[in-house]
Amino acid sequence: MTKRTRTMAFIAIFAAINYVVFSYLKIDIPLAAGSSVAIHVANAIVVVSAFLLGPVEGGVAGAIGLSIADLLDPRYVASAPKTFFLKFCIGYLAGKVGQKLGLNRAEDNRQAMKIAAVSAAAGLGFNVIFDPIIGYLFKRFILGINAEAAAIILTWTGGVTAFNAVICVFVSALLYMALRKPFASIYGRKDS
Repeated sequence: MTKRTRTMAFIAIFAAINYVVFSYLKIDIPLAAGSSVAIHVANAIVVVSAFLLGPVEGGVAGAIGLSIADLLDPRYVASAPKTFFLKFCIGYLAGKVGQKLGLNRAEDNRQAMKIAAVSAAAGLGFNVIFDPIIGYLFKRFILGINAEAAAIILTWTGGVTAFNAVICVFVSALLYMALRKPFASIYGRKDS
């Protein structure tokens, strides 16, 4: 199997895992104007895929998997374009920071855990800031939701996104630590 074929297969696998985690392992919170927000750890899978596959590949896996999850759920279907962009950014940023800090070259587990947590926080921190803002602008000016309802949605979205980010930093660092050595032997990636 060529490296390109293997990479495409892993992108598909991580996209499927993202879809399953968001679709079946989330807690929905209904909001104003028929909108919803969810407590979930799918963003941790986006980060882990970026650590293991690379920034672009991990970002693509997260963008595809979570956009499909949005498209197949009537509560989130309108959010799919925003999801595609933001999930790609989470993976790309977390993966790039991980590369710059030498995540895949870290020999010491303690050092790898710190780098994974900092890198995850970079990608997820971006999401904490931009998910509510882009969501507000999208709902207000594209979907035409009135300002009061959009502001309520912004408040809830911001809080839930921050909560998810804190949990996902820990989950992604722990998952990466559990998968990094077995994955390297399968995928053959030593450094990014």
